[in-house]
Amino acid sequence: MNALRRLLFSAFLLCLAAPTFAQSALPRIETKAGRHALFVDGAPFLILGAQVHNSSNYPATLPKVWSTVRALNANTVEMPVAWEQIEPQEGRFDFSFVDELLKQARQNDVRLVLLWFGTWKNTNPQYTPEWVKTDTRRFPRMRLRDGKVHYVLSPHFRTTLEADKRAFVQLMKHLREVDPQHTVIMMQVENETGSYGSPRDFSSEAQRLFEGAIPPELARVTGKRGNWSQVFGTKADQAFNAWHVSRYVDEIAAAGQSELDLAMYVNAALSDAFSEENAMNGASGGPNWNVLDIWKAGAPHLAIEAPDIYEPDARAYARFVELYGRPDNPLFIPETSNAPAFARFLWLALGKGTIGFSPFGMDATGDSNFPLGAESGDSDALEAFASKFSLLKPIARDWARLAFQHPTDGFARGTDAASQAVTMGRWKITGQFALWPFGEPEWTGLKRPPHPDKDRPVGGAALIQVGPDEFFLAGDHVRIRFGLDKAAPGENVQFLSVEEGTFESGRWTTSRRWNGDQVDYGINLARPTLLRVRLGTYR
Repeated sequence: MNALRRLLFSAFLLCLAAPTFAQSALPRIETKAGRHALFVDGAPFLILGAQVHNSSNYPATLPKVWSTVRALNANTVEMPVAWEQIEPQEGRFDFSFVDELLKQARQNDVRLVLLWFGTWKNTNPQYTPEWVKTDTRRFPRMRLRDGKVHYVLSPHFRTTLEADKRAFVQLMKHLREVDPQHTVIMMQVENETGSYGSPRDFSSEAQRLFEGAIPPELARVTGKRGNWSQVFGTKADQAFNAWHVSRYVDEIAAAGQSELDLAMYVNAALSDAFSEENAMNGASGGPNWNVLDIWKAGAPHLAIEAPDIYEPDARAYARFVELYGRPDNPLFIPETSNAPAFARFLWLALGKGTIGFSPFGMDATGDSNFPLGAESGDSDALEAFASKFSLLKPIARDWARLAFQHPTDGFARGTDAASQAVTMGRWKITGQFALWPFGEPEWTGLKRPPHPDKDRPVGGAALIQVGPDEFFLAGDHVRIRFGLDKAAPGENVQFLSVEEGTFESGRWTTSRRWNGDQVDYGINLARPTLLRVRLGTYR
């Protein structure tokens, strides 16, 4: 008995000596009624993200990250972790940057999404270790149709897959051990997979697979049987590449989740938004919209296929949002241009139920991807996003919770600045742009100068319908009108109340009620504003 007491007392002392960490619920993605939410610490969470430049993943650069993150009002940082960085010598792992990143992220009170740059980064193997880059016999490149070597690592060789997978598993195992509070909330597996310049690998091994029957999993999805050309026709090369790349990525994701079961996603380098034929001319094999069903079948361990959107045309941007926001695919925009004109698309994304929105290149390194993004040092670009994030950051969880529970919709100003409308329940909500707050455009007796937004790509709004006649409305540089989609004879619309405010501890608090000039000519949002709108009718 005395021996048992001594054993229990020793165990008690060991527990006292062991370090303690704050435990939290594992982040996860939930889906309900076709809507999606990212749960962090057990509650919905909206990612207001800042993706840094590709080479900002070093301790010396981190101070230039946090200064921009604070100015942006972001709550999440998307940071690359490169294979060459953590395994510079085969079998010897170095997680010193990851540890420093975790420490500083916690100090700055932000969450992290880690971007695994492995076999593919913008389709290129440039972030693989030198021992991978230089050993083309062990880690073969794809072959072109004429037999010449291509720059992309082939997805058909176990040697490459096993090496990449081993490194990713070690990263996830390390996170499991050092991040019990889940500072890291999601993982991106690879980066913009696929290949440019060749639709697939034409090596002898790949050709043998291409000439065989499509896998049973795809036969069930397509309802067809046969070889790749018979089933997919002119899209056969892209479909073949998409299947094998998705299977490769899925095996890496599944192995990582066996260590730490975080939600994982892939990002897509996009091509044409409207043409199937032109969509085949992009990064073949990546999760482009026209092979999304193949990726869903090939990579069941991925929660999201996400679009990287740099398309400045508003119609195309909206089309990509529509194509990727599906009942089986949460809308997440992990990367978009940081040019000022792109900030307005946040309202569109929120309206379509996004779980997060992240402009690219948000640090003070002086790097730039202009003309895809803003020029280095463009303060207008930072402010365009920061003003919106400032409104949303304190209520990010409230917005995410309500958007998960209720219908949402929204829009952003188009290229032609024409009015836009959405229908929610019995209400038709119209957005108008470049209007002065007082009066109607058709009033000829009221002289006014041209509106300063006449030629500026700004403006948009997002709505959550929390009741038949009640909405939360957020937006800027827009006039919003509420009308009945189908009014009965003599039925007129009125505002019962328009309240400006915010959420505090999960409860709505009103700072003031809008009336008079503020609602007589629609609701005019000059700056990022959150309103609670209650509507009624009269005869």
